[in-house]
Amino acid sequence: MQVILIRHAHSLANAKGVLAGRLPKNNLSEKGEQQAQELAQRLGIFSVKQIRISPMPRCRQTVTPWLHQLGKSMATKVLVDQDLNEVDYGSWSGKKLAVLSRNKLWKTVQNSPSAMYFPAGEGLAHMQQRAMQAMHRGLEVKGKGALVIVSHGDVIKSIVASSLGMHLDDFQRIVIDPASVSILDFSGGVPRVVLLNDTRSNLGEMLRGPAHKTNLLGGGAGK
Repeated sequence: MQVILIRHAHSLANAKGVLAGRLPKNNLSEKGEQQAQELAQRLGIFSVKQIRISPMPRCRQTVTPWLHQLGKSMATKVLVDQDLNEVDYGSWSGKKLAVLSRNKLWKTVQNSPSAMYFPAGEGLAHMQQRAMQAMHRGLEVKGKGALVIVSHGDVIKSIVASSLGMHLDDFQRIVIDPASVSILDFSGGVPRVVLLNDTRSNLGEMLRGPAHKTNLLGGGAGK
């Protein structure tokens, strides 16, 4: 089974260089709205088992053009999952990243994220735990097709890191850009990364193609 990980498109907070977290009224920017339209074209139509979305409006806004393309029958497969919510950054929410980067805890976020608990917020380790629980709930749903997850940068980075057996302290080595698509393949014995942080490709053919069921020497035979 494939897990399609989609980060929300460029937001108003992204444009301002602000750590929005769970603050309200952080919708997509004009750039983000364009990215959402392009994302719908890039994804195209493929078999979907379930779509699990963060409760933050910017995530739903990102995939709305794609959902319209899929049709009304897809509505029953869309589930808002609180465990895919953005990190609760607590008192850091709404502050400029340029200011936060001078905070003494910034080094912890970058170098030892597993030890980071945001003041009046949550720990990154807890975020990873709930994110993985959300993904596994989706994997357990019966039916054919891909599991689609629409969430946030740090949440998706934590899912990729855990799926690859990486320690959370290494998750900052992963880059997940706005409106990017990453794909994990769970068809074999261990999860594998098929695509990471893609913001340009037309993915329809890949998503409609067969799963990567075999381990191949030399990297893979291609599709």
